[in-house]
Amino acid sequence: MKEFDYVIIGGGCAGLSLAYELERHNKLLDKTLVIIEPRTEYKRDKTWSFWRTFDHNFDDCVIKSWNNFSINTSSNSHELKSEEFPYQSIDSGKFYKKINSKLSSNKNISFFKNQNEINTKNSIIFNSVFEGELDKSKLWQHFQGIEIEAAGNIFDEEIINLMDFNCDQRNNVHFFYTLPFSKNRALIETTWLSDLEDQSLMDYDLQLENYIKNNLRIKNYKINFTEKGAIPLFYPSFKNDNKIINIGSVGGMTRLSTGYTFLNIQEHSKYIAKNIDEIEKIKKFSLGKKYKFLDNVFLKVLKKHPEKMQKIFFNMFKTTSNTVIKFLSNKSNIFEDLSIILKMPKFIFIIALFKK
Repeated sequence: MKEFDYVIIGGGCAGLSLAYELERHNKLLDKTLVIIEPRTEYKRDKTWSFWRTFDHNFDDCVIKSWNNFSINTSSNSHELKSEEFPYQSIDSGKFYKKINSKLSSNKNISFFKNQNEINTKNSIIFNSVFEGELDKSKLWQHFQGIEIEAAGNIFDEEIINLMDFNCDQRNNVHFFYTLPFSKNRALIETTWLSDLEDQSLMDYDLQLENYIKNNLRIKNYKINFTEKGAIPLFYPSFKNDNKIINIGSVGGMTRLSTGYTFLNIQEHSKYIAKNIDEIEKIKKFSLGKKYKFLDNVFLKVLKKHPEKMQKIFFNMFKTTSNTVIKFLSNKSNIFEDLSIILKMPKFIFIIALFKK
C-alpha cells in the first residue's frame, strides 16, 4: 500500500483548511499528503459564520458581512454595532471549490475514500473525525437552517438577528437566528441547546415554518437551501497518541459556549503549517485554559437553569459590542472578561463554580 508523509483524516472544513495552509506555504513541495474523505462530490452543505476578529484566507467565499446585530427575548430587544469586527458568513460551496482548485495543482496531494487503502505506519496523522458515537445525553447545539427567498423585499439586510428567544423553549434553551443576505433572501435557523435524546425537539421543519409565518410574518417564499447539524458542547476523551494530532472540533477548536469553530480552525491550521517541521515536538495549540474554565461554568448553569438563559444571554450583550465579540471569539483580556462576568447572576454561577 502507498505511504504518505502526512495523512489528513476528514476532508471537511478542518482537513481542507489545513491542507490549504500547507500548500500556500509551500510545505508540500517535497512532501506527500493524502486526505481521507468518503464523499464523492463537494457542494454547499453548510454556512460558517463568525465575527472577523483577524484576517483569513476566504474573503472571496464570504456571502455577506454585517456591522449591526440584535438579540431579543419575549419582552426585550437590544441592538449593537461594531465597525471593527464585522459578522461574516462563508458559503461552504465556494470554500470547497477554492481549496480543491488549489490542491489539484499539486501532484503530491491525493484523495482516498478509505484509510484502509493506505499505509500510515510512518505518517504524521491529522484527524478531524470523531471516533465512534458521542454521548447523546450530554449537551449539544443542534440546529436546522433554511435559506429562503421571499416574494417581496422583507428583510433589513444591514442587521442580523443573532438570537431571538421569543419562541417555545420546551424546558430547554431555544432561539432563532436570521441572516439577511439581501432584501428578499435570508438564512433562518432554529437552534437548540439540549441533549440529543429528546426527539420532540427535532421537528425543525415545523418550527421554521411557524416562525417564518408567525414571527417574521412571511407567507410567500421558496426554500433555496437546507442545512442541519449538531455540535457537541463537550470535549470527548481521547487516547494519547503522539503520532495523531487532532484538528477541528475533535481537536478542541469549537468554543463550547457558542459553537463557533471556523476562525479557530484557521488559526490552528496556520500554527500547524508554521511549525510542521517540528510538529511532534511543539506545544499543543488550544483556545486557552481560561475559556475552557469559563465555558465549563457557563454550561453547568445552562444545563441546570435553562429557563434563565435568555436573560443571561441578553445581559451579556449589554456590555460594549467589541467587548462581547472579543469574549465570544476568545480574544478578550482580563478586564473584558470581568465586564462580562459582572453581568451574570452571581449566586447560581458561584454554585456552578464549586459543583463537580
